[in-house]
Amino acid sequence: EAPVNSLTQAEKDDGWVMLFDGETSEGWRGYKKDNFPSGWQIVDGSLQCIGSGRGEAGSKEGGDIIYDKMYQNFNLSLEWKISEGGNSGIFYLGQEELDYIWKTAPEMQVLDNEKHPDAKLGKDGNRMAGSLYDLIPAKPQNAKPVGEWNKVELIVYKGTVVHKMNGETVVEYHLWTPEWNEMVATSKFPGLNPEWADVASKGYIGLQDHGDDVWFRNIKIKEL
Repeated sequence: EAPVNSLTQAEKDDGWVMLFDGETSEGWRGYKKDNFPSGWQIVDGSLQCIGSGRGEAGSKEGGDIIYDKMYQNFNLSLEWKISEGGNSGIFYLGQEELDYIWKTAPEMQVLDNEKHPDAKLGKDGNRMAGSLYDLIPAKPQNAKPVGEWNKVELIVYKGTVVHKMNGETVVEYHLWTPEWNEMVATSKFPGLNPEWADVASKGYIGLQDHGDDVWFRNIKIKEL
């Protein structure tokens, strides 16, 4: 196995690329910004959002960050660790034309299922870790406790989307289908942006500033 934030030769041969070198913010910038926000830092080989205690408002110095390249069909692999009572998320196929990335992108939820109220809100656990936020619950729910690293994979291929967490497939769905449109129509999203269901076929990968400490590392991608 390769050291943290690096690839094995087999992974390189297989087409994997690191999106985070463990030491710098190279490749990353704030959403709708051309710089890397000071509300994030690189600490102990991980990208850390510094908690502001302001919840969804995030911090004035922070905000969501995106990797500065659009991806269409891909397998994204990374590890996350959340603070006590913390909330964050991983966005994909995001666009930059609105004020927040969540208005354009599906989100794989990152959460402390024990302490954060979102774990009990929504329907059937669809705001717990690994879920397609507010739409599909992660089953089985196998997130590790606060302070432990969770390994996740996100596979996006021509509308098929798979969330994997700690080695198990926990969510699978299909974009742009009648079932998708119907599911979105009964969620919290349509009132915010009527076209929310029209997720783009190519977009940015983003990491959320939800006002809480959260850490990400081993971020790598393979284009399919």
